[in-house]
Amino acid sequence: MMQPMTDTNWAGNVRWSARDRHRPTSVDEVRRLVAGADRARAVGTGHSFNRLGDTAGTQITLAGLPPSVALDPDRRTVTVAAGVRYGDLATALHNQGYALRNLASLPHISVAGSVATATHGSGPANGNLATAVAALELVTADGDLLTVDRTEPRFAGLVVNLGALGVVTRLTLDVVPTFAVRQFVRLGLPRAALDEALDAAYSVSVFTGWRSDRFDQVWIKQDADQAPPPADWLDTVAADTPRHPVPGMSPEHCTAQLGEAGPWHERLPHFRLGFTPSSGDELQSEWHVARADAAAALAALDPVAERIAAVLQVCELRTVAADELWLSPNFRRDTLAVHFTWVGDPVAVALVLAEVEQRLAPFAPRPHWGKLFERDPAAAYPRHGDFRALLREFDPDGKFRTPEMDVYFPRD
Repeated sequence: MMQPMTDTNWAGNVRWSARDRHRPTSVDEVRRLVAGADRARAVGTGHSFNRLGDTAGTQITLAGLPPSVALDPDRRTVTVAAGVRYGDLATALHNQGYALRNLASLPHISVAGSVATATHGSGPANGNLATAVAALELVTADGDLLTVDRTEPRFAGLVVNLGALGVVTRLTLDVVPTFAVRQFVRLGLPRAALDEALDAAYSVSVFTGWRSDRFDQVWIKQDADQAPPPADWLDTVAADTPRHPVPGMSPEHCTAQLGEAGPWHERLPHFRLGFTPSSGDELQSEWHVARADAAAALAALDPVAERIAAVLQVCELRTVAADELWLSPNFRRDTLAVHFTWVGDPVAVALVLAEVEQRLAPFAPRPHWGKLFERDPAAAYPRHGDFRALLREFDPDGKFRTPEMDVYFPRD
């Protein structure tokens, strides 16, 4: 079914340039659309902030596919349709006694789109969302249907694929038994205590406005049977009311805090599925540096702290465990993710963004593929050349290519 060409991404800073848009209701329809297109791209929930996934050809949303969720308790996996949102998948899994190891801060995002860009949650032992993928099904450039799993030698290159190797229609993910989590918010963390704080629980997020010599908030998401932080934890004070990461915004949209135990999927995200987390009047950037370089990388940004703060809503610091996925920002190194939620002013943000990238350059930063960045990240990815070889094999005519893909992954 063709849809009007009126949609933008979630933030409204990108208007899709596709000449036609489709919402297929079956995998066979996806195959016909891809086979008949000269240019094509799939779109998830539109939570990317750049044009890496845009196309001048046929745009395909997978939200119309049957939202199947098939649990296999014997193999400890779940097979899910690509357009299903993580919040809906998590609810279905929990009701059957299972869980995913990790979730991003937003449960509103689609499974396929999140995996394709290596979107992540937090935790020193938690990999990004793509590390849970055990198999995937994709429609290739000629409309064929291909299923690959971890027995495929190049599987690690196929998972985080930026939508450039085909249209993923189904994924199989590892699951674990369901578990309960409690969330506490602490205020005023000393800079010197950052590393200890990030290792303190199952998942930890540290928020700052770059206006103080202390971090503003620490969101501690811990196993429900873990002892709560002591009153003097790392020289912080406990928040006695619920908080929102962005100063001045209502915490109504946030997941439960104050130590109230609840299911994993209602605590690991920062925001509740039933609410829009903000108006969308924002821009976002994120860079991943080696965990060992965390203190030095943050110190490199201190000289421009005032300029950052002037266009910033909030900055979030998280850890992500190393993995083997070729285009993952966490490829073979434990990571500190430095995430910026900017004000919705592209011109003002672009000036500061360039300076942040320049100051982080000595630390081989890897950008989140779905956020705003300017520098070519190729040098930071050791398997960049291998992924270019996959592009040549899977998409020799460039059906899934975009101008941005041609910049970051040039044709031979």
